[in-house]
Amino acid sequence: MSRLTGLDALREQGRMTWTDEERGWVAAPEEIVTALAKDGFDECKRETTTSRRDLRPAGGVWQGVNARTGTVASAIWVNRPGWLQALVFIDIDGTSFGSPAPSGALRGELYREDGGEG
Repeated sequence: MSRLTGLDALREQGRMTWTDEERGWVAAPEEIVTALAKDGFDECKRETTTSRRDLRPAGGVWQGVNARTGTVASAIWVNRPGWLQALVFIDIDGTSFGSPAPSGALRGELYREDGGEG
């Protein structure tokens, strides 16, 4: 699997942080989508949902494919009232892009939620 340097940069800058309680990332969805695009994923689907009176999107989904490798990336997010950032779930070819790599592991590789390399 190729490195995901865009997502790594967001983690290193503290712009996406893992939450064990929710088992997802707290981040701005547009930054996640931009990072995936920089990592070679071309957008093929983007949808948002609106279910509140304030018309702020309640959440959304984005999918992209890397034409060179055939790898598919998905990001699903949920906006919460009063939060500046959303809860984002990232999936690469059916594997959750889960918690940050354990100490000493290669950065930028995919990790399963159980901490193993994917």
